[in-house]
Amino acid sequence: MTATLLRTAADLHARARTGRRAVVMTMGALHEGHATLIRTARKIAGPEGEVVVTVFVNPLQFGAGEDLDRYPRTLDADVELAGRSGADAVFAPSVDEVYPGGEPQVRISAGPMGERLEGAARPGHFDGMLTVVAKLLHLTRPDVALYGHKDAQQLALIRRMVRDLNFGVEIVGVPTVREEDGLALSSRNRYLSPAERRTALALSQALFAGRDRHAAQEALRARAREVPATRARAEALSAIGESRAAADAHAVATTAGGPAAVRAAARLVLDEAARLDPPLRLDYLALVDPSDFTEIGDSFTGEAVLAVAARVGATRLIDNIPLTFGPFGDAS
Repeated sequence: MTATLLRTAADLHARARTGRRAVVMTMGALHEGHATLIRTARKIAGPEGEVVVTVFVNPLQFGAGEDLDRYPRTLDADVELAGRSGADAVFAPSVDEVYPGGEPQVRISAGPMGERLEGAARPGHFDGMLTVVAKLLHLTRPDVALYGHKDAQQLALIRRMVRDLNFGVEIVGVPTVREEDGLALSSRNRYLSPAERRTALALSQALFAGRDRHAAQEALRARAREVPATRARAEALSAIGESRAAADAHAVATTAGGPAAVRAAARLVLDEAARLDPPLRLDYLALVDPSDFTEIGDSFTGEAVLAVAARVGATRLIDNIPLTFGPFGDAS
């Protein structure tokens, strides 16, 4: 399948529409993570619908000293990958097309959620991100727009903007795509030297350590719930040699666990990575409520996100995984 390259909104609007339009917004330098988004969009749009991929490096979401100038631009390869993955068109507008007359004086404010984590590390980033997403939603006029879970805070803010400002579009999140070694796919991975890449693996390893600690804790709690605290049951267990196992399960299940244990397991990996050569320089490790990205407490129940951001060399990377806490919580 060959994707048509379009440079102006007028050209995009001139295309005949017979079904649902699904849009995947990117800054280019497409990789398998983007391909997964496009393939998912193709399934949602169906054979009668249309998939549009936007390629636009948005200057508003890059702060001073960030990598706007060196951000990879590979439009020819992007158009090829988009078409191969099921896109009908690639909309790659110029800065003047998106921001006629220069930087917009009226912008979207991300609010308090946009000032936490990534927003604290990159002031103004989410205001710029939401402004361009709003612009591109108006320019592309989709029925559904897809975004990756890897940028969890971005996805949460887009959903909030669409809900709060009554955008008539469905927002779909797509799970993070990882390389075989666990590193989350990112256009910035190409900046990493072999040694830096080895250090960067600590991001996903820390998340998996937190997830595995939580899963082990929940398994032990489940085991403890299966052992009634009655004398007759204890005698029966003893007779068949299970009393020690039951006691061990109960002891471990009632020790400190939950969010505190998840954070501790993840931080241990990151602390070790800080001593590598080259070292990992942690920006944040956070276990947050996805509704507002505030840190959760030890008694929290429900869906949560374990998120990390760090620098390796000159490259800044982010990653996250979802977790569930509660009486029957498990790691997702």
